[in-house]
Formats: sequence, structure tokens, C-alpha cells
Amino acid sequence: MEIDTPLSFTPGAKSAATVLCADCGAPIDGTQSAGAFCYDCIKLKTDVTGGIQREATLHMCRDCDRWLSPPNSWVVARPESRELLALCLKKLRGLHKLRIIDASFIWTEPHSRRIKVKITVQSELGDGAIMQQTFEVEYTQNYHQCPDCQKSYTHNTWRACVQVRQKVPHKRTFLFLEQAILKHGAHKDAINIKEMHDGIDFFFAQRNHAEGFVDFLKAVVPANVKKSQELISHDIHTSTKSYKFSYSAEIVPICKDDLVVLPIPLARKIGNISPLTLCNRIGTSLNLIDPTTLQTAEVDTAVYWRTPFRSLADVRELVEFVVLDIEPLGQQKGRHFLAEATVSRASDMGSNDSTYYTRTHLGGILHVGDSVMGYHMTGTNFNNELFDKLEASKLSSTIPDVVLVKKHYTRSQKAKSKRNWRIKRMAREESEMLPRKQDQEKMERDFELFLRDVEEDPEFRAGIQLYKQQQEAQAQKDADAMEVEASDVEEEDHGLAIPMEQLLDDFEDMTMVEDKE
Repeated sequence: MEIDTPLSFTPGAKSAATVLCADCGAPIDGTQSAGAFCYDCIKLKTDVTGGIQREATLHMCRDCDRWLSPPNSWVVARPESRELLALCLKKLRGLHKLRIIDASFIWTEPHSRRIKVKITVQSELGDGAIMQQTFEVEYTQNYHQCPDCQKSYTHNTWRACVQVRQKVPHKRTFLFLEQAILKHGAHKDAINIKEMHDGIDFFFAQRNHAEGFVDFLKAVVPANVKKSQELISHDIHTSTKSYKFSYSAEIVPICKDDLVVLPIPLARKIGNISPLTLCNRIGTSLNLIDPTTLQTAEVDTAVYWRTPFRSLADVRELVEFVVLDIEPLGQQKGRHFLAEATVSRASDMGSNDSTYYTRTHLGGILHVGDSVMGYHMTGTNFNNELFDKLEASKLSSTIPDVVLVKKHYTRSQKAKSKRNWRIKRMAREESEMLPRKQDQEKMERDFELFLRDVEEDPEFRAGIQLYKQQQEAQAQKDADAMEVEASDVEEEDHGLAIPMEQLLDDFEDMTMVEDKE
């Protein structure tokens, strides 16, 4: 039986069925042609962009350089930016039916008030063909004032106001609050900041911005907030009313390092602490410490305003003492060390031998010969009802002769010029009447005391942003410091220098300089 040899079969190339275009006669693939027309003829006969307008109008506010995004929102967009391009595309009617492939700006004269955009789109025809076309749209730029700028020319500029007040004779708490606001950017929505006699007013264009700022205040300082509103206008046809809102935030009138006498019933409720205490920190509540036992207690904001009390003495009444002897007692609580100290007033050195024995919480940083600031209780008359009740009670024997508060560091006259750091201040509007000369000196003195607290207390410094001193200003200050004669220079504590790794670079002061070849 014979077997035929297998033969390989190679199929030949298929010949495409070609037809002639009905208009130009060009050969085209009959299986893929759209209605017996070539692509060029279809392009001439069909316009997928016919329903899209070629001209449009954009509205811009010339005061704030914002653009109107219909229906009533205003957006910030720079020339030839992505935001402005999106606004231009959103303005065209019928563009959502097509597929956008590309869009770009065409350069025009800046003063022509014309914006041209080149747009490339695609659309699928009925028989499966895809058509891609490019067209141009010209926009006319018209000016229209936004509602916010309209309000700026009327008396109804602000909608909500937050009035922050503290009835104390110094500005130390407001200086700390200012740094906390700058650190967290809580003032970014304020349209104006005005400094008043005993506080600061913050003005906002919207009510919710003011309420957010009030919540921030409650999270930083102990404050009691009251709200009020005033009717501006009322439309009787639509029952639409317009109000102005005012928030009064009163900060507790007690500051860091103040001597406080608690009401005796309140002292028993918060842990049976001694009524005579020191305020060692201000947060969302008052943190108090008994310097003779290291016992601490917290007074909540709500508890304070139910039974308010004022400080017995503040930092203006501190007296300088010299440590003659100190003996640690071995008790420690956090960074505080209990010790027994024998001190004498610096003004009495060489005139009399009056010494005072007391217990202090500064046993970890005080040594013999150091200077320390404290309150002199012996022979001092206090006009305070709570202190009179304390003297008349059984706890009168617990009143010490001296209450030591903080270590005193010796500074030279040019110590301020040697600081390699600085802090930022808020841009605010001062009151119409300029401060008197003595008031200006008092403000400078309070600011210097605040800077000293930043240098001396690391925990207090942790909540503040410190920046490196500018090179030009630092060089000038170094030159001024070198002009001081050696005989006038006093001994200065060098432990107050803030490490450079804790300082931030101010990006506003940085400049880019090109290298010259």
C-alpha cells in the first residue's frame, strides 16, 4: 500500500475589497469605510465641534485677582495656570459630549484682555469612525467686583469678631498666645487684627471661621467665652436676616509664676493641697504647685469661673535673694527637687544679717551663692480677702517667710544683642491713639521678660517656634557687642544659650543668588 507524501499548504494573501470614494474617487477599504467616503471627505463634510461656542466671557475681580466660577464661587487662578484652564473649559457649553484630548493657551497681549485656548477633541461617528478635530476659543476678560471686595468698601466688612481679653497689668500671656497662633496658623482666616488696651480683637468674614478660632483658644488657654449677636438687616418678604456675631473670650487673670491663694474649700476639693501655691504652668487649666511639699493640682476652667479668685502677687513684686545654704531632702517629682534653703535679700547684704529659712522646689538647680527670685512674705501687707481668711484659719502656720520662684541669671547690658535667635510677630493694626512713652517702655519691658522666660524654661520653649537670627542683623549686633568696654562687662551665665538644632530657618529671608562666572 502506497502512502502519498504530505503537502504543505500556504494560504495566499487576501485581497482587500476596495471601493472608490463617492466624492474624490480615491480607493478605500470597503469593509471599513464609513458610507463609501474616505477619511478626508468625511473630515470636510462632518464637524463634531459645531455645537460648541467659539466665544465666551470670563469675569475677574480686579481688587483681589479672583475669577468667577459659576454660579457664585470665586477662585484664585494665575495667568496660564491649570486652574484658569479648567475654568475656561468649564465655561463652554456642549464640551462634555466630546472627549478632550489636549488643551493649551495661545499667547496674547497681556493688555488685550483676551484669552485664547486651543482645544483638541475626539468623537465617534455613527458607523464606527473616530473623528479628531482641533479648534480655538476666544475668551473676553470682563471686570466684576466680588462680594467680599464690595463689603470692604462698606461698614459691614466683618461678620464675626472675637474679643480676647485678660485683666492683668502685663502682656506676657498675650505674647505666648501670639506665638501659639503663629505656630498653628490659627489667624489665617482673619481679615483684620486690632490691638486694644487690654487685649486683641480678631475680625472674620464668616461666622464659622470665628467659631473655629474660639475652639483653638479653648484648646490653648483657659478662657470663658460668651456670645452675642446684632441684627443688621431683615427682609420681611423672604424672612432673611443678617447678623453680626461677637465672641468675648476672657482669659483667666492668672499667669505663670504668680502667687495664688486658693479658697480653703476649693483647696480641699482638688486634693487637700495647701491654699498658698504657685502657678507653674498655664494650659487648658491652671497647674498649681505647693513649693513646700511638691504637691500639684489642677484647676479646671469651669471650676475656676464658678469660684473665681485673683493672684496674691505677680512677677512685678519678685525680690532678689541670695542662697546662703541649701540641703536637698531627697524628694523628687518630675523636674522639681525638694530642698531646704537659707536665703537673704540681696539688698540686705552688707547692711544687716537677716536670713530666712524656707523649703523650695528648686533644689535641682540652686547652689550656694546663686541668685534666686522670690516673694517676700514677712512684713508684706496683701490686700486680699482670701489671704486674710488664711491667716485667721488653722493653716496660718503653713505660711512661709519666703516663697522662691525661679533662679535669677545675671545678664550684661548687651545681653539682648547677643541672642542668635528671634521670634515672629503678628501683623496687627494698632489703636488710633499712639501709646504714651511710659506705656511703650512697659511693652518693651514685658517683651524682654517674655524672651527671658523662653531662654530659661525649656518646657515653655517647646511650644514656640524660634528662628535663626538674620545674618546681617546678627553681624551688626556682634559689632555693637564688641564696642562694650571690658570694664563694663559683667559676668554672665552661659547656660542660657539655645542650641542651634532647636532653631528654624526662616524661608522668607532666603534668597537665591546665581553664581557669577
